Amino acid sequence: MRIHFWGVRGSIPAPLSPNQIKDKISAVVQRISPSDLVSADSREMFLASLPEWIFGTTGGNTSCVEIENASKDCIILDAGSGLRSFSMDAMKRPGLAGCPVTYHILLSHFHWDHIQGVPFFSQLYRKENRIIFYSTGSDCREILENQMKPPCFPPEAFPGNNPNAATIEFVTLPPEQGAFSIGSSEISYRSVRHPGGCTSYRITEEGKTLLYCTDIEIDEDSFQRTEETARFFDSPDILILDSQYDTGEFMRKKGWGHSSFLNAVNFARLWNAKRLFLFHYEPAYSDKKIHDTKQAAEYRMENGLGSLSVVLAKEDMECFL
Repeated sequence: MRIHFWGVRGSIPAPLSPNQIKDKISAVVQRISPSDLVSADSREMFLASLPEWIFGTTGGNTSCVEIENASKDCIILDAGSGLRSFSMDAMKRPGLAGCPVTYHILLSHFHWDHIQGVPFFSQLYRKENRIIFYSTGSDCREILENQMKPPCFPPEAFPGNNPNAATIEFVTLPPEQGAFSIGSSEISYRSVRHPGGCTSYRITEEGKTLLYCTDIEIDEDSFQRTEETARFFDSPDILILDSQYDTGEFMRKKGWGHSSFLNAVNFARLWNAKRLFLFHYEPAYSDKKIHDTKQAAEYRMENGLGSLSVVLAKEDMECFL
């Protein structure tokens, strides 16, 4: 299973500002010495020594994760603004131009940061493609169409009735929880705590499991182990988990439907996750703030992280399972 992150922010896209770029450049200049500039090798070594928050960026696009499973199906988790980046990349992939491709788009919920990439998904406008949207909302088609109508978008932008556009299908999943399959992947889902509702997905194949839990407010009840919750949350190889806030902001925004970095780490340890990918970051947080908050969450673990690996999900990051 190949996993590629195309959008990792929450709430609204947050591109780097000119001042943030200047801050990164200033931080580099403050660290450099004459010996770092004497050769190509010394320059590369200097760059490699820089903290992650300086040399690189977490990314500003909202939620979108691409999964390629063993049977080569394309599964997309959420359709935030990162879907546009995926779309542009997929259009350039060898052997795909003009070839029929089926895209399976699993929507967690309909808040705008999770569907705003749909109008810019170029594959919608190519008749050789097939696009299948999965959600627990029976009004999925209406919601997606409405964001592509005046006054929000040009007239008749949604391609559903255009004979030259992709074939578009909608699968309404029974609410609360259930299971289905896509190719080699067995997928189960469960509703989680978030204003207006949200669905988490568990994808399993060849004995490996990925758990996608965005927009979940982790509270005391989330740590109650029952047979039902254990079936869904227990022992994922990869857990992609909402980690929007630092602890202070989480306390101020209880009821908003998001979690803190610290709660995410505690939750991952409780459910025996092997790798935790922190995800859905507060748009106001800089790269440095996100890195500092991750470190603070790790330091506050009373008994250490154990075997848990904690990773900051970053735009254009790829991993395998």
